[in-house]
Amino acid sequence: MKLKSPHFLAPMLEPNDIAFRLLCKKAGASLTFTGMTNPLSKKKQNLQDKPILQLFATTTKGIKQFMKKYDRKVSGWDFNLGCPSKLSRKLGHGAFLQKDLKQIQKIFREMRSSTKKICMVKLRKSPNAIKIARLAEKEGFDRVIIHPRTIQQGYSGEPDYKFALKLKKEVSLPIIYSGNVDEKNAKKILNDFQFIMIGRAAIGNPNIFAKLNDKKPKVNFKKYLKLAKKHKLFFRQIKYQAMNFTKGEKNAKELRRKLIGAKIIKDIERIYKIRIAPFAGARNKKNKKNSKA
Repeated sequence: MKLKSPHFLAPMLEPNDIAFRLLCKKAGASLTFTGMTNPLSKKKQNLQDKPILQLFATTTKGIKQFMKKYDRKVSGWDFNLGCPSKLSRKLGHGAFLQKDLKQIQKIFREMRSSTKKICMVKLRKSPNAIKIARLAEKEGFDRVIIHPRTIQQGYSGEPDYKFALKLKKEVSLPIIYSGNVDEKNAKKILNDFQFIMIGRAAIGNPNIFAKLNDKKPKVNFKKYLKLAKKHKLFFRQIKYQAMNFTKGEKNAKELRRKLIGAKIIKDIERIYKIRIAPFAGARNKKNKKNSKA
């Protein structure tokens, strides 16, 4: 796979709708990742950005069928063994599946036999992380993503950079580093790792990819809104992103105060002083979840 840069948009469930992923790609992300997707899901996946589609599961059920269905529309596949959420704890997936090496091996084999495209696994620091990285290499995976925080840390505290370096030494696969990556430390991390993932630093700030590539900012909320309308995202998701895009604005606090009261897309356009031709497909539904791609 030829990549324009070593900068990827990290898999995030709520921020990574199709409009945001497309925007990050336009800004310079060489790869975008979907949020976690269950292979038993019947929801149609919008994959116009040709992302890495991230899966989560506790068994192999449905994996082969799901991957065959979408394989032509993606750049590759990722298996999540890093999510530390309460739901992941309850259902036994994400970082909580790391205890079950036999089941992980079955899932790796099922994924590898279902595609010729790149397969990777996202790990969180744990006693079994290095064993799983070796297992991924043994089963023919192509990349390992490491977020070197423990389950207990969640997304707080400092990532254990030394642990990530230790894992890198244990396998010959390219390692993608994830965890607190931003404009200040990206170049330094790339001295140690081949690729980096930008997560929270990209929320409301897709231009971080342009800056990392030494390019001028290319995108803004107006462009996000145009894409959101085109792809018929729900109002709730658009409002969420509108809040995110206030980051860095001089009047951010005032914008957020006004956005709280927004009821329809026109309210958001008025607050942001945006004029975009109306799109009949845009869905002003507050109480339904958006269709996250």
